Amino acid sequence: MVLAGLASAAATWGARRAADALVAPGTPRWTRTNHRGAPLSLLEGPSVAAGLVAGAVLSASDRRIAAACAVAAGGAAAFGLVDDLTEDTARSRKGLRGHLGALAHGELTTGGLKVLGIGATSLVAAALLPSRRAVGPVGRLLDVGVSGALVAASANLVNLLDLRPGRALKAAGLAALPLLAGPGGAVAGATLGAAGAALPRDLGETDMLGDGGANALGALLGVGAVLARGRRGRLALLAGAVALTLASERVSFTAVIARTPVLREIDAWGRR
Repeated sequence: MVLAGLASAAATWGARRAADALVAPGTPRWTRTNHRGAPLSLLEGPSVAAGLVAGAVLSASDRRIAAACAVAAGGAAAFGLVDDLTEDTARSRKGLRGHLGALAHGELTTGGLKVLGIGATSLVAAALLPSRRAVGPVGRLLDVGVSGALVAASANLVNLLDLRPGRALKAAGLAALPLLAGPGGAVAGATLGAAGAALPRDLGETDMLGDGGANALGALLGVGAVLARGRRGRLALLAGAVALTLASERVSFTAVIARTPVLREIDAWGRR
């Protein structure tokens, strides 16, 4: 896990430096405005994704886990970046409900494409992961379905938190801590390394994760949860992720955090 953290941090830092050399500062396509009107660079997202993939792949215990990590984080980053960078004529379609509603009416938004794409890559990643027990074909399909849904739901949940400086990175880091001691230790180490490398710029309000970075963080955490939990544990985590996602359609996470002293202090730590 130490190797994963170091490799992930180094790759994140190196990718961010390379991005600065390739993309001119203030390039409109890679610049967004935050809640205070400050310009932020989206280059943090692909940099974090590169760090996550590098750390998880280099430290994975076998090739199947390495491939699953690469597919989950890389796929989530790719489809998230499409949503970040492509001008969507249906920006009024917000939230998971809005994009699924558009799909139901035959309208494919970039957000809808992201939902479908991350769902597909999450299922592929789940299928790549080795089974920890002997199960028949039906049991294997059930395991892949639950695991893929958990990876996709985790990707979306972390993205929902990327509304204030450092929030998604802190949440991902805290979620990774329980995974350190188990089979998901390498994934947790990669998550902590990438999050730690990106946090100073994020808190300094010069960078933001965007969908690409936040989705990649959540997807890799989902893989870690699949590695660390049995079927019942995965079902419980999936139920929790779905419940929080549905709640986000009606309740502001920012408002809940502001009303909860402990969460408010953690959320505000390190900000300007």
